[in-house]
Amino acid sequence: MMNISSSNRGSGAQASRPDVWPSGSAPLNMNHYANKKSAAESMLDVALLMANASQLKAVLGQGPSFSFYTPIITLISISLCLQVTVGVLLIFIVRLNLNDEQKHWRLNLMENVATGLVFMIVVVNVFITAFGVHTPNRGD
Repeated sequence: MMNISSSNRGSGAQASRPDVWPSGSAPLNMNHYANKKSAAESMLDVALLMANASQLKAVLGQGPSFSFYTPIITLISISLCLQVTVGVLLIFIVRLNLNDEQKHWRLNLMENVATGLVFMIVVVNVFITAFGVHTPNRGD
């Protein structure tokens, strides 16, 4: 954790009292911060999940005549499965208390796994984009 010395917190009465923070703000609650971060990551995961579902719909709409039909379906399916896995993992991460030192090793492992899976999702989605998913023209 971050240790702020009294010389970094200002001068006068505040410098001599460790319980008073500048501008009346409270110290950073690491558990609250980690939960907010995981919730934001979950929202981004949901946005990408919706984008992949839309891409899947577009590919299925084009049918097997689309030149990269099977690879795109496979990549989108892999991406969707990885996203659901990351979402479930983030739920477990949020439920664990960061302030409990006995759970730090588990949280660290889960965060590392989630980061690795997110990297894999990015790589898979780069290939999905490279193969190109286009909605069919309707000739309106």
